[in-house]
Amino acid sequence: MSPEKTRDRSPASASAGAEYLIRHTTLRQLQLLEAIVRLGSFTRAAEELFLTQPTVSMQIKKLSDAVGAPLFQQIGRRVEPTEAGQEVYAACREILGALSSLDAALADLKGLRRGRLRLGVVTTAKYVAPEILGAFSELYPGIDVSLRVTNRDRIIERLSANEDDLYVVGNVGELEDEVAITPFAPNPLVVVARADHPLAAERNIAVERLADEPFILREPGSGIRDATLKHFTDQGVKLRVRMHLGSSEAIKHAIIGGLGISVLSLHSLVLDGGGGKLALLDVQGFPIERRWYLVNTRNREMSLVARTFLQFAVDSEPRIRAQLDAARLSFERQWQS
Repeated sequence: MSPEKTRDRSPASASAGAEYLIRHTTLRQLQLLEAIVRLGSFTRAAEELFLTQPTVSMQIKKLSDAVGAPLFQQIGRRVEPTEAGQEVYAACREILGALSSLDAALADLKGLRRGRLRLGVVTTAKYVAPEILGAFSELYPGIDVSLRVTNRDRIIERLSANEDDLYVVGNVGELEDEVAITPFAPNPLVVVARADHPLAAERNIAVERLADEPFILREPGSGIRDATLKHFTDQGVKLRVRMHLGSSEAIKHAIIGGLGISVLSLHSLVLDGGGGKLALLDVQGFPIERRWYLVNTRNREMSLVARTFLQFAVDSEPRIRAQLDAARLSFERQWQS
């Protein structure tokens, strides 16, 4: 190969290249690249970071130009990093991790007068986490708080990427070896039917009697769905599943519409209880007693703000349990009326 075509790999050349890359790369571009690699999609990365897809594409093109090589390639429906993209991604993770650690250290220096708390929450926990977060914000008004509510798969992705300080999940399962786990609140699962359902007036219902009822379940991947199916399978009961829906709100509307019965978290009934249109069925073996957990990665030290919120959530259990007891009592009064 002729000298003219040989790539200059001298220290001076490498230093100049690194300096050029630093001057022409923004933190936002690195955040975008990290999200695209993790999610395998420009569209999903744009949604997560609240940007338009053209903006994402333009920023990645600018980053590719600064690197001097394509960073992504299309493979089926996913985009995958090229060899250059993988190198930039590895450096990107180190940079973002260092900035996150710096943010935590600075927050500790400021104490609880200022700082930031990022909380990732599985969809069903949206009935318990915002209230705790709101009470925490009232106590520490100088703390900047953010809440990301999404499905379990996306929460695990965010956990793997260290995007948040703490995560609220209802099933630790395969996470046990990777994270620190702190239980902080009960999460009872109850059988819910329309208020005028024939079983609503009965007591101590045998679980086998539910085999003939049309059932509405959460979508695959839901912790409530998994717990429900396991409970009935352990009892030797095969459910007659009529449909799958993606949220507790949709399921409550379907129940009110007469489409079937379901198993839901009691938390989802605390605020409105279906406006008198829903009933808790008194079924043997229910409620299924589950817990909410706060988890964080073991390889990342928690900030003072995160540690304080963790203890605050644990200390909130008596108040949360009282709310659940009040909701259950309200339904019992409906039975008696």
